[in-house]
Amino acid sequence: MKKKHLWLITAILAGKGIFAQNVPQDSLKVQQLDEVVVSDSKFELKRENSGKTVVKITAEELKRNQGRTVAEIINTKSGIEIAGSRGRDGDVLGVFARGGRGRQVLVVIDGVRVSDPSTFSAEYDLRLLSPATIESIEIIKGAASTLYGTNAATAVINITTKKSSKDKIAGNFETSVGTNQIADDQNYNLGSIQNSAFVNGTLGKFTYGVDFSNRYQSGLSAAVTPENEEDVFSHYSTNLKLGYQFSENFGVQVYGNQTKFKNEYDAYLTEAPNLGENEQQRVGLSSTFKYGAGSVHINAAYTDYESVANDTYGESTTEGDNVVLDIYNTYVIAEKWHTVLGVNYIKDEAVFTEDVDFTIVDPYANVVYVSDFGLNLNAGARLNNHSEYGNHFVYNVNPSYVFATANGYVKLMGSYATSYITPNLTQLFGAFGGNPDLEPEENTTIEGGVEFKLNDKLRFSTVYFDRNETNTIGYDINYTSINIADEIDANGVEVEATWLPLDKLSVNANYTFTERKGDNAIRIPKHKANVSLWYQFCETTNASLSYAYTGERFDTDFVTYSDIALEPFSLLNFSVNHELIPNKLNVFLNADNLLNEDYTEIIGYTTRGRNFRVGLSLSL
Repeated sequence: MKKKHLWLITAILAGKGIFAQNVPQDSLKVQQLDEVVVSDSKFELKRENSGKTVVKITAEELKRNQGRTVAEIINTKSGIEIAGSRGRDGDVLGVFARGGRGRQVLVVIDGVRVSDPSTFSAEYDLRLLSPATIESIEIIKGAASTLYGTNAATAVINITTKKSSKDKIAGNFETSVGTNQIADDQNYNLGSIQNSAFVNGTLGKFTYGVDFSNRYQSGLSAAVTPENEEDVFSHYSTNLKLGYQFSENFGVQVYGNQTKFKNEYDAYLTEAPNLGENEQQRVGLSSTFKYGAGSVHINAAYTDYESVANDTYGESTTEGDNVVLDIYNTYVIAEKWHTVLGVNYIKDEAVFTEDVDFTIVDPYANVVYVSDFGLNLNAGARLNNHSEYGNHFVYNVNPSYVFATANGYVKLMGSYATSYITPNLTQLFGAFGGNPDLEPEENTTIEGGVEFKLNDKLRFSTVYFDRNETNTIGYDINYTSINIADEIDANGVEVEATWLPLDKLSVNANYTFTERKGDNAIRIPKHKANVSLWYQFCETTNASLSYAYTGERFDTDFVTYSDIALEPFSLLNFSVNHELIPNKLNVFLNADNLLNEDYTEIIGYTTRGRNFRVGLSLSL
């Protein structure tokens, strides 16, 4: 598409939204400050009763970000840096939270932890996720191993997928196209396509849902090279959910997922015809049985992973699978004590020179006390039992106190928690550097903060965190995996604010300061800030403008094997949504990196310049 044509579409959509006919505003609700959060307790509790500043990405926020990836959306939240989220869709992503590494962040989907045991880091690849299938995302930062086990040291990203409609049949269909270009070559050719379809409903006691999504990107080279030949990325995902509610108190749901993506990639700073193919297949079951003041929950899944790489070294395949089972009982005593008692089972398997595996069996308990005089207490413990190294004990104590005011509250928060990261299969049994005598990495985190809420118009919070990391897994001079003696210390401050100055206007801002000592803190910015403005022009039209600042950080130049300080950069993004048919047909426009900033996110990798995306979604 030529440049003038794209600008014409931009003008039409923006004008159509801004000058749309006004309608009554009584039903509009810009944002809900009295959110209910779940991730830090496994209970639905009011935010004021939580001792954490849980970040919640709602369905409304996801809708405002149609066309953007999960990594892009999460990257706007405090305390998190996702390296590669601003580049080509196929770039490798590293999720760094509170000065930690990707292995210290746990991803949970519908109550089941997900990780790829066949990879070097065993991290979950966020490229496997499609935003079109997600209902909401909660992010709890800090040590959370008591409830979630291994890897929950710096953050848990808790994802809930969309539920079935109460109608007999309902559907949602979304499609969008956009440019995919660097700052130095604004050709405005269409190089990005996304589609999704979701059909679901309820027939008596039976619920069903099936969805399909795909995205395709071309036009960009993975590596920064003079040739700048394009590398293609394609993604396909299918989900099936079937549920049956046997009674008011007992229901069962089974589900299946298949996700594939192909990614052309380059050698470091060099064009190369490399191709990677990744496939994930998952089947699972979830069930809830309610009785009196309690309930029993079962979440179980089996996931198979396969990755095939064709590069200059030939073809290589990695295979792995895991079984996860989490059974827990919740019980409320006198409407004040919220208790959780459970056991978690994990079995990871991978194929190296031979089949290898380990198992984890963890009993855990947690209690939340919500008083009627302001005191809240979240405390728990977990006994990790690992088939290779034996036992490890972790615990948390998280008190908070709420001072009620005439127009809101002031909440004081504190936390002391321990967490752990088990050595993965590659570190234990890998052909190069495997060491079966490794011990788990240990983390201790201290937090303190305050949250202030006023008149359902303003919520402000600030939290100080300090994390100490010991027993980190590294390498000796022979490249054998070892627990290194050096400690890592990461501390910082997170500030978040939500302000509703008008019924139709919301302002969200966050700032994070992070200091990491003990190593070179690769790809972790010391300063990071985000500000977004959202305005509802009328019942059918809204727009948002967001600003993101990423401060100086270091990255490794693998030509000179030296660490290079990367310059700070700022990005300005714009979005507008307009309902052509209320609650039925919605059109949207995204403009990312509006000022066409030219910057380096990861040395040697491409970043996107100014890009536009237009699309529509239809609900039936």
